[in-house]
Amino acid sequence: MPYTKRRRLVSSAVAVALGTTALAACGSSSDDDAAQSGPVSLTYWTWTPGMDKVVDLWNKGPGKKEQITVTVKKQAAGDTLVTKILTAHKAGKAPDLVQAEYQALPTLVSNDALADIGDDVGDAKSRFADGVWQQTTLGTDAVYAVPQDIGPMMFYYREDLFKKYGLSVPATWEEFAETARALKKKAPDKDLTTFSANDSGLFAGLAQQAGARWWTTSGDKWKVGIDDAATKRVAEFWGGLVEEGAIDNQPMYTPAWNKALNTGEQIAWVSAVWAPGTLTTAAPDTKGRWAMAPLPQWGDGASRTGSWGGSSTGVTTDSENKEAAAKFATWLNTDGDALNALAKEGGIYPASTSAQLSGAFTTAPEYFSNQPDFYRKAADIAETTAPSAWGPNVNVAYTTFRDAFGAAAKNKSGFTAALTTMQEDTVADLKKQGFGVAE
Repeated sequence: MPYTKRRRLVSSAVAVALGTTALAACGSSSDDDAAQSGPVSLTYWTWTPGMDKVVDLWNKGPGKKEQITVTVKKQAAGDTLVTKILTAHKAGKAPDLVQAEYQALPTLVSNDALADIGDDVGDAKSRFADGVWQQTTLGTDAVYAVPQDIGPMMFYYREDLFKKYGLSVPATWEEFAETARALKKKAPDKDLTTFSANDSGLFAGLAQQAGARWWTTSGDKWKVGIDDAATKRVAEFWGGLVEEGAIDNQPMYTPAWNKALNTGEQIAWVSAVWAPGTLTTAAPDTKGRWAMAPLPQWGDGASRTGSWGGSSTGVTTDSENKEAAAKFATWLNTDGDALNALAKEGGIYPASTSAQLSGAFTTAPEYFSNQPDFYRKAADIAETTAPSAWGPNVNVAYTTFRDAFGAAAKNKSGFTAALTTMQEDTVADLKKQGFGVAE
């Protein structure tokens, strides 16, 4: 079957929630049983630091008993790895296991690169929040990966400077805007935060919290809703604050941004659970002065957050030992010892709900020693993660965001037109690739 036609068929199968039917032909459990009659050797592509040490626990413990050995092959992350996986798969030589960001799963599935491992992961679903597990099923009855780490979003603020300027932690986005304006009046040389137009993942998470679903399906077609009402609300909100000068418009992760955080020129940051690690290096002089709270909400009494980052462990359709690979993927992301090792060696925040309050997460990060309940709050926030909806060309949407929103932020020209460009470019690319698109 031609590659392009096969990809379209698999994409259609996902769209009508029958992905398991299309993927079954790529490898059945009977094939795996035959392949696993003796010792099994698996290869795992991952970028997580220290993963070889985590895998050693498997190879010396459960893996030795099961006669399943895993070898780690360190890779680059992001689009580079996705491209490498697809290239290897096209040649029929993809590894047994791959680490994949959640937004990359539709691309890999639509290219028939990931197997449905639903029958081989046991009751793993019960170990994860519904919104997290949904990202690995793509809204179908299939399971294309096991969640590994997540990035629930939170609000970080300089506790000492909020007190100094008489500011309250905003519970809603309306209060957030009022806080930004109040700070400007009291200290014109300071900003509450910045809108960073080079961080598409941040904007996607904020839209997710607002209820956006950028990619959905209609019959056997993809439907793109990047310019939906929820996303427009987010874009207009942040664009408005930038236009009026209530917040800064400079990118994050630059020397200037680090200095702004370290000197108190910016006194808050909309980020995710991994922020302590960033703040440790970006603002070392402010250790113990920050605090974390839930994201502001779009309505009184609401309780929802978005995701910024996170990845999963998938089994490829090229693997001759899918059952064994799925067994390892499940262990890696649900076993207590494995998750503690992942936290210690790789610095990840686990997707498994039981691990979020055990082992490495029983005490606050050193940078937040002033907030001993840091991880208790983080776990509560993680439970409120909103469902996401990714499509097969997230990379195109993200690239357009950086270009269009970057220009708008620089010119303080509002974000509505940039959002339209993002929508149009994403739709055009889907059509170019041969996907059906519902208007």
